[in-house]
Amino acid sequence: MRHIFAIGGGEIRLHDTFTIDKMIVEAANKKHPNLLFIPTASGEPEGYIEVIENIYGQELGCNVETLYLIKEDADYQQIRKKIIQSDIVYVGGGDTYSMLKLWKEHKVDKLLIEAYNNGTILSGLSAGSICWFEYGHSDSDIISNRSTRFIKINGLGLIKALHCPHYNEQERIEDFEKLLSESDDIGIAIENNCAIEIFEDKYRIIKSVEDAHAYKIYKKENKIHKEELVNTDYCNLDLLLSK
Repeated sequence: MRHIFAIGGGEIRLHDTFTIDKMIVEAANKKHPNLLFIPTASGEPEGYIEVIENIYGQELGCNVETLYLIKEDADYQQIRKKIIQSDIVYVGGGDTYSMLKLWKEHKVDKLLIEAYNNGTILSGLSAGSICWFEYGHSDSDIISNRSTRFIKINGLGLIKALHCPHYNEQERIEDFEKLLSESDDIGIAIENNCAIEIFEDKYRIIKSVEDAHAYKIYKKENKIHKEELVNTDYCNLDLLLSK
């Protein structure tokens, strides 16, 4: 079973996304699923790791492990074992571009795709949401002070669309819609405290607060079309990814 939860944003330490986090754990259908946290994008800060251990470990009952690629020497066989043996992978937020670059160096991208095809649930927030899509609208250059502009980056390509998280921010909204006006991509925009769940060939929208939203945005006949995604029951994924 192939399963992805892409969360637009929110403060996990404040339980902003707890309803969604709980649904991710329940989807594993195990009393104590093995969850692998990958905090590459944020530089592997101990505070973030402790938050995940508290939320997903102590509160939601997972056996939590962390995959270190920066602070520890990463051995391929150890990396592979951690990823393949996980029931759930949760990827944290941060610098998506740098994260994906490091993943490729350690073949983490290929291992995640292998795990996904073998039934591991893939999930994450912000950078951990972008990475599952074909393309992402990213603030990586802003985070790293490389520039003041959003960029379009390549993800792992498991969802054939261009994704924008944190779609609450006006500057991000305007830049994302400008990018879509210059391309033929299907845009999937998700606000904080909202997620898109993809299960095999179906999808639905899940929320931790009622006023969080998700949108499908695309250009057709030289006009930008924006459709709010409101289905809380599963719908055909092909309808989401076509104009």
